[in-house]
Amino acid sequence: MEAFKGSIISKSPGVKTSIFAVMSQMANEHNAINLAQGFPDFDVDAELINLIAKNMRKGHNQYAPMPGLPELRQQIVAKIKNTFGAEYNADTEVTVTSGATQALFTAISAFVRDEDEVIVFEPAYDSYSPTIKLNRGIVKYAKLRLPDYHIDWTEVSRMISHRTRMIILNTPHNPTGAVLSKKDLDALHKLTKNTDIIILSDEVYEHIIFDKKKHHSLSAYPGLAERSIVVASFGKTFHATGWKMGYAVAPENLMNEFRKTHQFIVFTVNTPIQYAIAEHLKDEGNFSGLGSFYQKKRDYFLKLIKNSRFKPVPSYGTYFQVLDYSEISDLPEMEFAEWLIKEHGIASVPVSAFYHKNDDHKMLRFCFAKKEETLEKAAEILCKI
Repeated sequence: MEAFKGSIISKSPGVKTSIFAVMSQMANEHNAINLAQGFPDFDVDAELINLIAKNMRKGHNQYAPMPGLPELRQQIVAKIKNTFGAEYNADTEVTVTSGATQALFTAISAFVRDEDEVIVFEPAYDSYSPTIKLNRGIVKYAKLRLPDYHIDWTEVSRMISHRTRMIILNTPHNPTGAVLSKKDLDALHKLTKNTDIIILSDEVYEHIIFDKKKHHSLSAYPGLAERSIVVASFGKTFHATGWKMGYAVAPENLMNEFRKTHQFIVFTVNTPIQYAIAEHLKDEGNFSGLGSFYQKKRDYFLKLIKNSRFKPVPSYGTYFQVLDYSEISDLPEMEFAEWLIKEHGIASVPVSAFYHKNDDHKMLRFCFAKKEETLEKAAEILCKI
């Protein structure tokens, strides 16, 4: 095909291919164990697969309502109430989305206008900043403080201005595994009360939390819920990232604006899967044990690599473990990650990729949402380095 001969003025001139795609492609090319991209290598619950097939055979293969199936929205509301004690209206305050990333894109697109400022905490999931910039917003970067990746609320207070439109949070946090505390939410409430600031809370790992920590959902905090759009993911909860199924909840007046944008991005999402998840959610056991399930995997991975020269950074949630390799090499993170793939056959993600200036702290992120044999093979390699 001949190239387009006209002028192209890119709306995303600095955006490159996602680091997850880059590292996964490199892992495939070198036949490496892929602990880079965040997806499980074990099967989805057979019951859930059967429910999807059943609903396909029943003829549920056409468009669902734009906000999502009423049955699923009702189950989402019930889950949130039972888990966090928060109450949402299933008709007006819940929208089912094509994965959490679409929900994030929709929320930013619905509310961020020209020259609006959005505060993002780095290291940050890689979709936030490009979406803000596509919508002609201005990204204001705050840094999570080492060694435990906590928020410096004094710094945040200095960043807030009359232009601040949105603050984006992520808890449990990808890539670090840090979690927000009640104290953090109190500080956030103090900074945002009596303002027009909207909070976008990325809580896709809400059920994956360890060591008796508590997930403090913004939906459960009345002083913040009124200004918050909370995003969650069925893909993360049910080990099915390829289905791209998520949802957003927010007060009705915020959700009205969210839906105006949502309807022109995807309109609606996979119908038989919505029916299946609605039925699957009726049994709390299908998600309530997720934290202990993944904590066992985290602990097993850490036990396997305890004699390696990598130093683990505490992970209190998600299915990621950050490892410090500063005692092994002085190579920059990207170079060291490439070296691990090419020379040792194991793929990770450099944490520097989650910073807009590629801050280098000699940290790599490894996904432990894997079978035991996968983790054993990976650990054997890491212990030899």
